[in-house]
Amino acid sequence: MPEQSPEHRGEEQALSKSGQKEKITLYWLDRSRSQRILWLLEELKLEYELKIYHRGSNMLAPKELEEVHPLGKAPIISIEAEGMSKPLVLAESGLIVEYLVDHFGPWLAPKRYMQGKEGQVGGESEAWLRYRYYMHYVEGSLMTYVVVALLVENIRNSPVPFFIKPITKRIAGSLESMFMAPSFKTNFGFLESQLATSPNGGDYLCGKELTGADILMSFPLIAFKGRAGLTKDAYPRMWAYAEWLEGHDGYKKAVQKIINIEGEFKSTL
Repeated sequence: MPEQSPEHRGEEQALSKSGQKEKITLYWLDRSRSQRILWLLEELKLEYELKIYHRGSNMLAPKELEEVHPLGKAPIISIEAEGMSKPLVLAESGLIVEYLVDHFGPWLAPKRYMQGKEGQVGGESEAWLRYRYYMHYVEGSLMTYVVVALLVENIRNSPVPFFIKPITKRIAGSLESMFMAPSFKTNFGFLESQLATSPNGGDYLCGKELTGADILMSFPLIAFKGRAGLTKDAYPRMWAYAEWLEGHDGYKKAVQKIINIEGEFKSTL
């Protein structure tokens, strides 16, 4: 997939910030969805402060994150700007992506209305409807199965006495065969068909250009390449799409930033 250079993404690109005055802080947790926000910040070429947090031995986020947001989950960003009485703190990946795209990268969202149908019900472009749909689908549907799959994997690999091991394996196997495998098959088949019918023959979910929805989608697809039935033979378009996302310049910069700080990068739990 060829890189989409910013100067070819439409006149809206001119709205991007120059001489950034806002102070942006990303609260990043290892092996979490935070990496997508780091990619987005790199994609938008924004200046930001990166605060690193690590999971405990129980794989939960540290309590210190609760000082930033009551739920203590990551990613979280805070934004400080002139005229604000206190920092704006945003949690939830979808909201963060939408907010940053709205204010700093409108070219990462498709044009909303078709020509001559501005403001009309049903006048939205297919690309924009896809974009809005996937902004909710990734977290509301697909990530649910990803999280459950990780929990099932933990059950299978949990350190229990040898005489209990057959039981945990049987439970994990039943959950996979009865629930996880059919769910992943349905969702992966859906995504494969969506990529095959991308608007204007594009290679991304919403057309020919990268959007915030693609950045959100990167975590579950890259994390599950080669797992849960996501193979190159079974889903060639999804496999190629995930590899294209991994090869994107902004993605690689975000990964390298973590390697420079942490010495390594782990994309999944």
